[in-house]
Amino acid sequence: MANSLVSIQIIPKTQNGESVLPYVDEAIAVIANSGVKYEVHPLETTMEGELEELIRIISEMNQRMVEMGSINVISQVKILYQPDGISMGQLTEKYR
Repeated sequence: MANSLVSIQIIPKTQNGESVLPYVDEAIAVIANSGVKYEVHPLETTMEGELEELIRIISEMNQRMVEMGSINVISQVKILYQPDGISMGQLTEKYR
């Protein structure tokens, strides 16, 4: 079982004030391509996995934003680290 849940909202600054939606779509693609379990929500995306791997994915997301032309990137991150295991389902099952 995974030891962490990490939620991220990525906010890239574009060069000419253009829409960030293509950037956000690409950031989510980085997550999708990583193979970790994730859920997209209106204001953030939550990943489930090992903490070190999830931090690496966040780093890749930021690097990809710069590769796409972003001047800088703000990443708002929430981390739940639970060494004996945690899943998104455990936290949300009573609401489903």
